[in-house]
Amino acid sequence: MQQYILRRVILMVPTLFGVTLLVFGMIRLLPGDAVTMMMQDYGGYAKDLEDLRNKLGLTKPFHEQYLAWVWGALQGNLGTSLRNNTPVMDELVQRMPVTFELGMLGLAVSLIISIPLGVYSAVKQDSLSDYIARSAAITMLAVPGFWLGTLAITLPSIWWQWTPPLRYTQFSVDAGKNLSQMLLPALILGIGLSGTIMRLTRAQMLEILRQDFIRTARSKGLAERTVIFLHALRNAIIPVVTILGLQLTVLVSGTVVLENIFVVPGTGRLLIEAISYRDFPVVQGIMLIFAVLIIASNLMVDIIYAWLDPRIRYS
Repeated sequence: MQQYILRRVILMVPTLFGVTLLVFGMIRLLPGDAVTMMMQDYGGYAKDLEDLRNKLGLTKPFHEQYLAWVWGALQGNLGTSLRNNTPVMDELVQRMPVTFELGMLGLAVSLIISIPLGVYSAVKQDSLSDYIARSAAITMLAVPGFWLGTLAITLPSIWWQWTPPLRYTQFSVDAGKNLSQMLLPALILGIGLSGTIMRLTRAQMLEILRQDFIRTARSKGLAERTVIFLHALRNAIIPVVTILGLQLTVLVSGTVVLENIFVVPGTGRLLIEAISYRDFPVVQGIMLIFAVLIIASNLMVDIIYAWLDPRIRYS
């Protein structure tokens, strides 16, 4: 197991290299002269275009700029925000906990909805409740989160003159106010993730429930609840864990959209602000952090997969 984890960590190195090269290069491939556009927004930041290019290090060759940025990132220095003139890492340290809270709440909501619904739908196969559950899963897949978020703010304000709280309060200051603001975007985020997980859980449960060892367990007289949750669900959940890791990209993109709709001061809102103000160091830093988190989460999924399935051999 330790060798497996070590191999997976080593394999992350070329992936991270590709990600850093992509993030750094994509910013420079954007159409138009970024320095000229920034001068229009930050007219007092430098005397002329050459001064600004020198400040940003854009006069150096591409490989020198890239190596300097990677070396700084390895030391925890992602550059300085052009808009606020503050270290990018300090901005991320303030915003990341907010995004992490929203993401974890959304993930919890999706698991609470999808796993029981998938198991119930499989156990009640081809019944009316199964059809309703499958239709609900398709609906959850089809409805975009930004549309639900817009309706969640607009319709209650029209019908009941009520709007969800849009002034952020930190969890450490007032947990109740914090959750009252985070719960609605987390619910919408979780609904968006639930459809895929529910359908996969149902499909895996149907396959497992037809296996011989399930018939053997039932023939021994075990309670149906024990057969379903202890024997069937434990084996069916392994592919679900795998797809859960792949869903993290959807989770990250969902937080970017919902943070802007519900005025949550997280990393996603910071990303949109940075793009609007052409604050490229911040954009690069956020994209790098998101990529590292997704790669690290997939590593965790692989480890959990190995822990859940003892048949896998690592040599």
